[in-house]
Amino acid sequence: MNTHRPRDAQPLAERDLHDYQRFCVEFIEAHPQCGVFLDMGLGKTAIALTAVSHLLYDSFEVSRVLIIAPLRVARDTWIAELGKWEQLHGLRLERVLGTPRERIAALSRKADLYVINRENVEWLVKHYAGRKLPFDMLVIDELSSFKNSRAKRFLALKKVLPQFTRVVGLTGTPAPNGLEDLWPQIYLLDRGARLGRTMRSYLDMYFDTPNSWLPYKRELKPSAEEAIYRRIGDICVSMRAADHLKMPERVDNVVEIRLSAREEKLYRQMERDMLLPYADGDVLALNAAALAGKLLQLANGAVYDEFHNVRVLHDRKLDALEDLIEAANGKPVLVMYNYQHDLARIQQRFGKYSPENPSGVRELKTAQDMEDWNAGKIPVAATQPASTGHGLNLQHGGNTIVWFGLNWSLELYEQANARLWRQGQKDTVVVHHLVVKGTMDEQVMRALKDKATGQDSLMAAVKARIQGLGESEKR
Repeated sequence: MNTHRPRDAQPLAERDLHDYQRFCVEFIEAHPQCGVFLDMGLGKTAIALTAVSHLLYDSFEVSRVLIIAPLRVARDTWIAELGKWEQLHGLRLERVLGTPRERIAALSRKADLYVINRENVEWLVKHYAGRKLPFDMLVIDELSSFKNSRAKRFLALKKVLPQFTRVVGLTGTPAPNGLEDLWPQIYLLDRGARLGRTMRSYLDMYFDTPNSWLPYKRELKPSAEEAIYRRIGDICVSMRAADHLKMPERVDNVVEIRLSAREEKLYRQMERDMLLPYADGDVLALNAAALAGKLLQLANGAVYDEFHNVRVLHDRKLDALEDLIEAANGKPVLVMYNYQHDLARIQQRFGKYSPENPSGVRELKTAQDMEDWNAGKIPVAATQPASTGHGLNLQHGGNTIVWFGLNWSLELYEQANARLWRQGQKDTVVVHHLVVKGTMDEQVMRALKDKATGQDSLMAAVKARIQGLGESEKR
């Protein structure tokens, strides 16, 4: 059964919401159709769920909510958020995922929220063909993934829009490639009331085609940008408006990741035995310090064996990084990595930069790399904290950092973050940390938070973990 009501030991309370988050909650409640455009890490899931909770059980304006999200977000993020906040513990959520039979079973169970991945939107509409959908509110997570007006998912959702009394669209960057992308997303909110009933009428109204031999090369008409913003301003709120909202200068976000049973078993074996045997080369730790390093590598997904060959165990962090890059929607992302096999796997997943592949992951090494980053020419950059920790000004190129792998050095951690989080940065800096539950990642995060880093903290964390394992085995 997929209905969950998870609880954390010490959940946050609604009073812990930031002022800007409370503003957005009230905005959603006051606007039956609205777009909430927040930079990554600013808590749009918690905002949406808090507003939904109010609408379900305070004002009783809605009864069942459909959430559309990317697959891994649908599977993990929304259910995890329910456990973090006290005011959300009463909400019941069903994940409409898996095989058709599993999806149908989930839809048949009683819940408040039903979350489905966007690839199955067309299936959902066909499943209820000729019948009214059993939902009265729609939340679209990553609204920008509906920017193609000819895509099947958009066309399917368009058919059933009138059945929802409330629609909320969540995204960080609704138009990273230009305002042409905006029409389908706003249409899903207001059914064409503000930007026109069709994509063609929108383009004709706000864009010119200056070169007749390039009919798809469009330019905004004079004052069109301001006119578009005015048209949608009553139903859309953006957290970039720092002069109107009390925005934090920096937001730290922990992305929790879980291993499969098999992956966790291998991790525990290394933790307990300080050894992972392979036929052609063992993964071996000779002391506590070496073990801490091996465990951090395993949390990242791969580890060096005794002959320096790379043993890959999982791709969990790569999957999470893919979600963050997609959510950035074209905005530059700076990835901090620790081991060369991390960089190799990142570049294997997302492509390696070359003049022929300018969108690939580019390692920041040369002065030209830094110049191109600050010019906004690099969508995904990667660097080791030690090589980026001091003396570099990278604040003009982006405002998003992802720690793919953590390290014990508080100095490197703070200095690396300060490359973007510094004077001259115009946007709120969001620092994401990919943390695998139950692994050395959590120990490092705790040490960084407590500012108790260095060799002593490393040893204490490993020692405590080993002692804990010994005591559990005795029991």
